[in-house]
Amino acid sequence: MKSTKDILTKLGACAEAVKWAGRKTPKKAWETCKQSDWLLWIAGKLNIDRKKLVLAACACARTALKYIPAGEDRPRIAIETAEAWTRGEATIEQVRTATHAAHAAAHAAYTAHAAYAAYAAAQAAYVADAATYAAYAAYAAHSSLAAQKQMADIVREIIPFNVIKQAIADYEGKA
Repeated sequence: MKSTKDILTKLGACAEAVKWAGRKTPKKAWETCKQSDWLLWIAGKLNIDRKKLVLAACACARTALKYIPAGEDRPRIAIETAEAWTRGEATIEQVRTATHAAHAAAHAAYTAHAAYAAYAAAQAAYVADAATYAAYAAYAAHSSLAAQKQMADIVREIIPFNVIKQAIADYEGKA
């Protein structure tokens, strides 16, 4: 298995992530990273099952729902619709509709936290593109290190390292 730095470089990670990886093994990097958006990004680049990615992004986005004003249900509905999609209970068109509604909620948000949370929900629902945006938006909504670590832990719970390890092996086998 190549070094984390080599893997990230080959995948096209940002310079900050590559520098952070340094000499960490892939296992150590996965277990110690505090940025859920980075974890979801690499999982996506390694072609982890899209449904797992969406579930992890939705779980991260849920942590930001507390910033949504009372009575504004569109972000929650977008998350729930995306989660239903992962169970085969919603169509991609239903997800897109909920996503657009959550984006509208973000535009109408009165506070930055509410806007970030609404965008997190919308992006979690948008399964046709990268689920990492949901985690990024939720991450941005939470400034505390504890909240950031919580979201990274959520990602690791849904996508454990053994899944990443296999994906790295598969990726290296194709390269």
